[in-house]
Amino acid sequence: MNLEPFFTSTAVVAIGEIGDKTQLLAIVLAAKFRKPWPIIAGVLGATILNHTLAATVGYLVSDWLSGRWFRVAVGAAFIAMAAWALIPDKEDESAADRTHGGVFLTTLVSFFFVEIGDKTQIATSLLAARYHQIAMVAAGTTIGMLIADVPAIFLGEAVTRIVPLNVVRMVAAAIFGLIGVWVLLAAFGVV
Repeated sequence: MNLEPFFTSTAVVAIGEIGDKTQLLAIVLAAKFRKPWPIIAGVLGATILNHTLAATVGYLVSDWLSGRWFRVAVGAAFIAMAAWALIPDKEDESAADRTHGGVFLTTLVSFFFVEIGDKTQIATSLLAARYHQIAMVAAGTTIGMLIADVPAIFLGEAVTRIVPLNVVRMVAAAIFGLIGVWVLLAAFGVV
């Protein structure tokens, strides 16, 4: 069994998620509710749903669009994601404030909707298109999300003081950029 899709997906999202709006949402929810386990369960549930849908879309799109120019488009999209990773996200407290359910439900709904159109969701679609594997990519990106968000939930705002977010954004951008260049080089038969 080839585990490259799983490990690549995990690494891309774990690094790309640091400083992202969903990680900031996790910090806000942790500060507000002070109940880490229902928050973690909500993040897990929302991520499984969202990333499985995103991986499925990426997989299906790659079935319809194949060949060199599709791979060029995927590579270019990763390079665009590298540029996007350099743009700081803003905290979004309003999603947590509008929900009146329990901590789990608040987290589940907030994370699901905040993740729509986010870098990690788009990365999940691109990774599924690249590797043509829904389950491995969705599992990897879900684990990557948990790797980034669980410490944020337990450490709250202290996490953002440990690692400068500009450094993390640059590392995430470099990883997205390298994957994009690698996909482009593979599209033209260089690697």
